[in-house]
Amino acid sequence: MLDPAVLRARLADVRDRIARAAARAGRDPSHIRLIAVSKTFPADAVRAAAAAGHIDFGENKVQEAQTKRAETRHLKIVWPLVGHLQSNKAKKAAAEFDVIHSIDSADLLQKVDAAAAAAGRRITVLAQADLAGEATKHGAGEDELLPIFQAAASCSAVRISGLMIIPPAVERAEDARPWFRKLRDVRDRLIASGVDRGLLADLSMGMSHDFEVAIEEGATMVRVGTAIFGARG
Repeated sequence: MLDPAVLRARLADVRDRIARAAARAGRDPSHIRLIAVSKTFPADAVRAAAAAGHIDFGENKVQEAQTKRAETRHLKIVWPLVGHLQSNKAKKAAAEFDVIHSIDSADLLQKVDAAAAAAGRRITVLAQADLAGEATKHGAGEDELLPIFQAAASCSAVRISGLMIIPPAVERAEDARPWFRKLRDVRDRLIASGVDRGLLADLSMGMSHDFEVAIEEGATMVRVGTAIFGARG
């Protein structure tokens, strides 16, 4: 069981690091959303973080989120899906999550939209980009992103708000900077191609080891797990 005092201290430290990174980039830290990635940690950890004032809790798997959400229904929190979403889980994901960061095709977007509409829900989504072409990573290549945003025009229950990336693993946080810049450049090219700027307001990038660099490069959402909850078993 994670000591609530330790968790509060870690949350405060991460928030302070976010503020300092934003200051270095001349940005307002209130424009950066911290997602505490609670995957593999129990509902008690979510409750403790919520008691410390945290709102956004990221999960990787639909089934784990279902269980955790059921145990914390009394809390006013937001559940983003930050892991890969299989097409056959679109219906369940639309019922459980408030935000989905991992839309990687127009077909998946349309399935989530249909499922959300059937459930009477409204969901925010991001298009996941794969700019390194890694076989082990999910996401859409740059040439596959525009069709996702074009498909969003016909969605009734889903609103797309930007892009997400999981860059190649690096030892030094600084080595992730080029990938964050690439995602920002992709966003700018999509806007230049005619995509409404309002559909590209968010850049979800940066995790425990590199979120400060991501903020310096324009992240509006950072996905931090280990730095808040500790190492996973």
